[in-house]
Amino acid sequence: MLYKVFAINESDRRKMERFDLKLPTKLSWKGKDNELKSIELMTSNICAGGVFFKTGKALLVETIVKLDIIYHLDKFKSSKWEISHIEFSGSVIRTDQKGMAICFDEGYKISPYMHKA
Repeated sequence: MLYKVFAINESDRRKMERFDLKLPTKLSWKGKDNELKSIELMTSNICAGGVFFKTGKALLVETIVKLDIIYHLDKFKSSKWEISHIEFSGSVIRTDQKGMAICFDEGYKISPYMHKA
């Protein structure tokens, strides 16, 4: 499934409810050499407009990223899946001593998680 998220201005984005969820995330981006790089992090908090990661090695502001988040659905008894895979794209909008904030772009994809053999 592919969904479209409408553009949200910065002041509205900061007002969105944030959830302190620790979700395993694979973060991918192209480095200066145009080589694909990736790192695995845990989300610190997440909202409809973006996510914050605590990290000592933040990416540069405006870095375009792809996020792959794995979410266990065992709390949702109505779900057909045990684990969900959510793909986002976005960009780094802010960094500080604690980590970096990433703003989601217009689309995302939710699918059952398939283990790679």
